[in-house]
Amino acid sequence: MNQDRSLFQRSRLQLALWYAGVMGIILGISGFGIDRATIQSNQTAMEREIESIAGTLHDSVEPLLPVGQTPTALLQQIFPDLCLPEQPCNKTPTLIERHTLGISDRSTYYIRLFDRQGQLLAFSPNQPPSLSETFNPAPWQTFQTEKGTRYRQFTTILHSADTHSRDDSWGYLQIGRNLSAFDAEIVRIRWILAIGYPLTLLLVLFSSWWLSKFAMQPIDRAYRQQQQFTANVAHELRSPLASLLATVEAILRMPRENPQQVRTMLQTVERQGRRLSHTIADLLFLTHLEQNPLPEPFQPCCLNDLVSDLTEEFLELADRAEITLTCQIPDREIYVSGNESQLYRLVSNLMDNALQYTPRGGKVEVSLTVRDRHACITVKDTGIGIVSEEQERIFDRFYRVDSDRSRKTGGTGLGLAIVRAIAEGHSAHLALQSKPSQGSSFTIDFPCIIHSPS
Repeated sequence: MNQDRSLFQRSRLQLALWYAGVMGIILGISGFGIDRATIQSNQTAMEREIESIAGTLHDSVEPLLPVGQTPTALLQQIFPDLCLPEQPCNKTPTLIERHTLGISDRSTYYIRLFDRQGQLLAFSPNQPPSLSETFNPAPWQTFQTEKGTRYRQFTTILHSADTHSRDDSWGYLQIGRNLSAFDAEIVRIRWILAIGYPLTLLLVLFSSWWLSKFAMQPIDRAYRQQQQFTANVAHELRSPLASLLATVEAILRMPRENPQQVRTMLQTVERQGRRLSHTIADLLFLTHLEQNPLPEPFQPCCLNDLVSDLTEEFLELADRAEITLTCQIPDREIYVSGNESQLYRLVSNLMDNALQYTPRGGKVEVSLTVRDRHACITVKDTGIGIVSEEQERIFDRFYRVDSDRSRKTGGTGLGLAIVRAIAEGHSAHLALQSKPSQGSSFTIDFPCIIHSPS
């Protein structure tokens, strides 16, 4: 038992780990996707903002760029707050900072102006100190300073107002943005993912362990039923086998001068062998029903003929047991869709069970009725009855209300289990009403009546 529990605990742990592992992979992929999507979304929004600022400056500056003026003098007029190469840089806020660059954070953005030959003409005082003066015509650039600060830079072409050809540029405008806030946001998101992932995975692990308990319950229940079934089979087969072997040994030791006693003992062997054969046959039939409840298509079956034939077959057995066996069948033929051999076995088992547990002088009544387009077969006896605590268990394999009496009558303990299996295969409802010492009444309610053919 401890070994079985250990096996189920290991299986439960493996199931929980597999579930947690799969969920961990899914969460990891989801977290990576969220990280990449967030970075891409923020970067796209940032680049659109840079392009918007560049477009605003471009539209403001381009009409003021006539051909023929000295670039330095012109830039001093348009951008009085910008710094010129090799000249002192005035960082006092002026008109360009209050208006032109007032649309953005002054500490976050910088601008640079180049002529058409790529010579630096002017730049913002807050540009990165290590930024090269060599012009790079790439539209987008990302670079990092010695202090580790990253920048994103956008380059656009400027045309003068007198330029008729759009291929002839006046110069270039560069807008750069400090990525410190962007990188801080990415770091914050990654910290959230890094902390949240193991916590979520730990929660998934505990949830997996808890859910695996419910997942293992049907397996545990089936395993216990299998163990119980194996024990019951061993118990049921052990007694007749032991008796059979003892009888054979006695026959082998018996002198041949007593043929009558040998014959009697051989009859005992035959009886035990038949009992074993019936038990094995019932087990195989029950297993076949559970694995393949519908072996062939259903056919219309006349219940009137079935009940009448079985009553005639059991009449002789009832007479020998001094039990009154009667049946009530309506005049109108009643048909149901089903397997005739299985229905025959179902009613036969109920009638045989009723005769076995009814004492001498008792009565067994079989009736066939129609209620609300349903066919009902009822087998009622005046036998020993069944207490309410055992009424649910009597349909289990090898369960007997009175074991001693069942063994004497030759029952295998599988009859009612077969009845329930056949009823479930035919979508029929099986009901029991019983009181101790007052008898029992088994009712099979079949749906879908088929009318008698004309």
